[in-house]
Amino acid sequence: MTALLLSTAESEDIVNSSQAHLPVAEVCAQIKNSGYAQSQKVRIYGEEFEILSDPFPNEVGIAIQVRSHRTYEVRQLQLPATLIHRVSNSQRRAA
Repeated sequence: MTALLLSTAESEDIVNSSQAHLPVAEVCAQIKNSGYAQSQKVRIYGEEFEILSDPFPNEVGIAIQVRSHRTYEVRQLQLPATLIHRVSNSQRRAA
């Protein structure tokens, strides 16, 4: 499964998965509500991070700015497609 970020001149950005087409702002808000918000701490990809930004779209999907607890390095962290799909699917079921 992959989630793609699409942009066209005529429409707003959308997240396109095999099961849902939702506006990126809506998906980012749902990801934020599920715990990936600024000032939160998460464990992802086997490492603990402090989240420094709310979720935002980038050229390949949705990411967050984080600081590693292990190295203190600040970087952009790509969110897993499975998380984006889970949010997209729960949004679609709620509609």
